[in-house]
Amino acid sequence: MRLDRRSLLAAGAAAIVLPFGALPASAKPRVPRLGLIADCQYADADDNGQRMYRLSPGKLKAAVDDFNTRKVDAIVQLGDFIDKDWKSFETLQPMIDAAHAPWRFVLGNHDFSVDDALKAKLTQRLRMPARYYAFDLADWTFLALDGNDLSEYGWPEGSPELIQARKAHRELYAGKPDWDGGVGPAQMAWIDQRLTAADRAGRKVALFCHFSVWPVNPHNLWNAPEMIALLERHPCVKAWINGHNHDGDQGFKAGIHYLNLKAMLDTPQTSYVVADFHPDRIDIHGVGKQASQTLRLGHAPATE
Repeated sequence: MRLDRRSLLAAGAAAIVLPFGALPASAKPRVPRLGLIADCQYADADDNGQRMYRLSPGKLKAAVDDFNTRKVDAIVQLGDFIDKDWKSFETLQPMIDAAHAPWRFVLGNHDFSVDDALKAKLTQRLRMPARYYAFDLADWTFLALDGNDLSEYGWPEGSPELIQARKAHRELYAGKPDWDGGVGPAQMAWIDQRLTAADRAGRKVALFCHFSVWPVNPHNLWNAPEMIALLERHPCVKAWINGHNHDGDQGFKAGIHYLNLKAMLDTPQTSYVVADFHPDRIDIHGVGKQASQTLRLGHAPATE
């Protein structure tokens, strides 16, 4: 089956690269430092097992205060900022505004748990340039991906994008969970182009997505094998960092680190990361449930 690339992402993401213009050149550190949060997933709802929805704003505020103290260069939210309901964004807005560093949002499946008419407004609400984009800092390039462009929920009912996505699910990814998604052909081509450019420029690349691709588990992208094959063709790729699986996970394959951060939602304490992207390693400074570790580029973690 051949998918229509134009119809898949007609309302989707442009090939945008964000410079770090928010900071003067003299203020940029040699080692990029990012705050990373997975699955804040706030809702004005009672607890459901480990999911402590109403604690999320307090935990997010504490994380932002810490990020401000540690002077991160950007805060990356790895999807599922909310659990449901457009009004949930309003509760979290004061924490967004309090950050000294710019936010770099990645969209998750729960972020689309809003009225169909509002789905196209998510990027505007979160001040995202598009559903997927890139940004550079020092000698690192970061790709923020959209794992929802092939999904059962990421587009309004009756839209060409949803029709094509459901066709892909039925014909190419039958049996894959409805609460996962995939990366469509246009975005795959864009990723390949960005990685090729990074290879030629001698840059290092880390990719952020809501969904995992490795190790194999039910939370992976529908087309995880195709994504892994693409990543492994490019020596610039050093890490894939995601959320979605609230328990967290980790793997190492063909020189690439795969790190699934634990959810901020599922703990009375908290869970987030301050990550330093060195030329030869990524230092993961975990807070709360998230463990600290060093990921040496091209080498398996000591725990593997």
